[in-house]
Amino acid sequence: MTTAAPSLELSPIGNCQISALIDEAGGIVWSCVPRVDGDPVFCSLLNGEKSEAGVWRFELEDQVSASQHYVRNTAILVTRLESADGSAVEIHDFAPRFERSGRMYRPVALARVVRPVAGAPRMKVTLAPMCGYGAEPVETTNGTNHIRYLVGPQAMRLSTDAPVGYLLEERSYRVESDQHFFLGPDEPFVGNIRNEVRGMEAATRRYWQHWVRGLHIPLEWQEEVIRAAIALKLCQHEETGAIVAALTTSIPEAPGSQRNWDYRFCWIRDSYYTVQALNRLGALDVLEKYLTYLRNIVDSARGGRIQPLYSVMGESELTEGEAEHLAGYRGMGPVRIGNAAYSQVQHDCYGQIVMPTAQAFFDQRLLRMADERDFAHLEEVGEMAWRMHDQPDAGLWEFRTRQEVHTYSAVMCWAACDRLANVAAKLEKGDRVAFWRERAQTIRERIESEAWYAEGDHFGASFESDYLDASLLQMAELRFISSDDPRFRSTFAAIERELRRGDHMLRYAAEDDFGAPETAFNVCTFWLIEALHLVGRNDEAREMFESMLGHTTRSGLLSEDLDYETGELWGNFPQTYSLVGIINCAGLLSKPWSEVR
Repeated sequence: MTTAAPSLELSPIGNCQISALIDEAGGIVWSCVPRVDGDPVFCSLLNGEKSEAGVWRFELEDQVSASQHYVRNTAILVTRLESADGSAVEIHDFAPRFERSGRMYRPVALARVVRPVAGAPRMKVTLAPMCGYGAEPVETTNGTNHIRYLVGPQAMRLSTDAPVGYLLEERSYRVESDQHFFLGPDEPFVGNIRNEVRGMEAATRRYWQHWVRGLHIPLEWQEEVIRAAIALKLCQHEETGAIVAALTTSIPEAPGSQRNWDYRFCWIRDSYYTVQALNRLGALDVLEKYLTYLRNIVDSARGGRIQPLYSVMGESELTEGEAEHLAGYRGMGPVRIGNAAYSQVQHDCYGQIVMPTAQAFFDQRLLRMADERDFAHLEEVGEMAWRMHDQPDAGLWEFRTRQEVHTYSAVMCWAACDRLANVAAKLEKGDRVAFWRERAQTIRERIESEAWYAEGDHFGASFESDYLDASLLQMAELRFISSDDPRFRSTFAAIERELRRGDHMLRYAAEDDFGAPETAFNVCTFWLIEALHLVGRNDEAREMFESMLGHTTRSGLLSEDLDYETGELWGNFPQTYSLVGIINCAGLLSKPWSEVR
């Protein structure tokens, strides 16, 4: 079975410390250590024609087919490989995650179990990690039951009951019994590997199924929502609470466009949408950890400007460079490391800090509710929103060569002041209620005056320009304007007319730093679906939602972008924005549980 060209038919596994993307044939083609923004020791996905370098693959002699599914309601992937003579193996892939000794066990480790399930399969193992962003293969040392991979300052150790010599020589051999592989920290594996890895798999399965059991899901599209929710949780770096925008870097937004960006960082905006969606499902554990991360970011800012993104550890300087040894996805470089957007001015972040934090003043389910000290810190964020609401920025689409007063950013600044007034009322601080309500009203009047273009009968993307931007549809979601307001209806009509492409939506049609957009932006399509629902076009919204679900990978996920002519997915994967859209639209459009109870 020849190796196909890279595609985004990928399935993630992970444990909120480490993650991996597995291709249709069961090969691990992307995984970074010791965390999501680390060196991709498995980098085949971005290694151009050198697809067998930076991969961990099991392959049968005369292999003819591969099929996959997740163990129900888990992040454990099962791949079945079959050969021409009917022999077959099943591979169970997971990253251990479960409570042990009073804390969450989530090592920098990947576990794989190979089980012969038919005939007498002969299998070759290719385990070829790289280091230095694809610069060179790693050196190895080995013992009787382990191989050490010198991937960097901290080596990784493969402990296994498979024949080590066959692995080192990449020689085919007959698989006559279950084989267990644990690639993790460079320390002796304690206990019987068969028993320990099987116990880890069972405990990991129980963890995920119990987590899913606590979700409040809609009646319809349950599997799609569950799979999106698990993938969103995998995008959280639990140690700090940060949530990355995607698990990859530099999958092009469109073929050959050079719109290749590193998304392995925590955007304040993307994370706001992620916790908002998971809140709707009742997954408060993600919110609570993220609020801890936010408090540290706000503390570090000391009342000053907050960046649009940070590393998962809260590092502010994310210098952008290129991985010269990686050719890129299908050879479409560059592969970027870091993201220059960290230095941009994006004023929407203030509202996106205040809104999730405001919940902590009201929600009595939380282990740590917010108090007056938190309110004092949050007012500093609100002060920045007030100062910046009418100042130019790069906007949520992160234009690199122009700045304007973007309507979306101004509305987010309004939301910061509006929600602070709500919190002040909860804390019975009447003077602060009046203070923040007055500021919110002032911003509202400015937006209604400066962003409304009477000639076009719609809000514009900025105070200076009347071009249209899909983010204007968020004005209703943010409660800035009612969906019944004629101004929203006419803005929606203009956006649909200018930006809709069949069942898909552009974020904007105007040329940017790289020319005219060539692909639809998936979250904008979901915003279109939400807007259709808000204006009463429910049947159309449901049809469009079903159409979008038809574009998901076999693992039920989406990347950032989609070619609206061919239907092919582009952009980083799995993309949190897009998964948020699945969850939000399913909740809006589903029939109620009362229909079956």
